[in-house]
Amino acid sequence: MPDLTMRPLFLPTARQLNWLLIVAFLSLGEALYLRYMAIENVTVSLACQAGRDTWLCGTIRLTIVLFTYEVFGAVALAAALLNLLRPSLVLVTVALAAVSFGVVLHNADLSALAAGVLILSLARPPPTTG
Repeated sequence: MPDLTMRPLFLPTARQLNWLLIVAFLSLGEALYLRYMAIENVTVSLACQAGRDTWLCGTIRLTIVLFTYEVFGAVALAAALLNLLRPSLVLVTVALAAVSFGVVLHNADLSALAAGVLILSLARPPPTTG
C-alpha cells in the first residue's frame, strides 16, 4: 500500500525568515541607492566618467559591467533553479538578493523568471536527512 501522507513543504523558520527579510531589504535598498543616487545621478555619473577614482565610481563601473552581461539575472535564475531541485536557505538567500538587484537594475527578464521559480520552490518538500 503506498504511503499517502503528505511530506511537509520547505518552509523557513521564523529566525530564517527574519534573515531572509533582512537580506532582501538590504539588497533592495543597495540596488535602489546604486541606481538612483549613483548611476542615474548626472553629477556623480559625469564625475565618474571624467576619471574620478572613488569607491562609488568603482562600484558603478562594476555594476554596469555586471548589468551588461546580465549577471544579476543569471545568478538569480541559477540559484532559484538549484533551490527548486534542492531547497536550501543559502540558495534562497542568494537568489533573493540577486533578484532584488536584477529587478531594480534592469535585468528584469531573468530576475522575474527567477522570482517565479523561487516562489515555486516553496511548494517543494524539504531535503530528507539521512
